Amino acid sequence: MLSVRHIVFDIGRVLIRYDPHRGLMQSIPDASDRVWFLETVCNEAWTLEQDRGRPWKDGEATLIADWPDQADRIRAFRANWTLMVYDRIAPTVALFEQLINDGRDVTLLTNFAADTFVEARRLFPFLDRSRGVTVSGEVGLIKPDLAIFALHQQTFALDPVETLFIDDNSANVAGARDAGWQALQYLDHDTLVEDLVELGVVQSLS
Repeated sequence: MLSVRHIVFDIGRVLIRYDPHRGLMQSIPDASDRVWFLETVCNEAWTLEQDRGRPWKDGEATLIADWPDQADRIRAFRANWTLMVYDRIAPTVALFEQLINDGRDVTLLTNFAADTFVEARRLFPFLDRSRGVTVSGEVGLIKPDLAIFALHQQTFALDPVETLFIDDNSANVAGARDAGWQALQYLDHDTLVEDLVELGVVQSLS
C-alpha cells in the first residue's frame, strides 16, 4: 500500500454545496426553463472559462451578444452567485478539519473564479485552515490540465506518489492520476471515509 503524506481537497461539491438553480429561482421561477437556461446559456462550459480566469463581464458580454433576450438572466447568474454556494458539506468539512488538527498536510486545489473565491473565503472561513490553495482563476489553469497539478505540486513541495487528491469530478480524478498522484472520486462522505480507512489515512469509521 502506498503511503499518503499529502492530502489535496477539491472544494465545490466536496466541501461546499453548489447549486446554480438556487441563485436563479427569482429570475427564472419555472424549473424547466431554468434547466434549459443552465444547459444552453450559462452552461458549465461557459462558467469554466471564468474558472480559467476570464472576467465575468467579458463572459457576460459574450453570451449577451449571442442571447440578447437573455441579458437580465445572464447578469443574474453572477449577481446571485452567493445563493448558489448555500452551505458547507458538514461531515466532510469536519473530516477536513480533523485531518488538519491531527497534523496531516492538507491543501486545496480548485476550479474557481478568482473573485468568487474571495467571496467563498468570506462565507466559509474554514477554507483558510489548509496549508494553502491553488485557485484556477488566479493561475490561469484548470483541472484536469496536467499543468495545474504540476503547479500545485511544485508550489507546495508535494511528493506525487504520496499525494492523495479528492475531487467529485471523474475527469479531474483521472487528471490527478495521470500526474502521478493517488486520487479518489468523492461520491458521498461515508464512501470517502471508507476509502480513507482502506488507504490508512484514517483509522476507523467513527
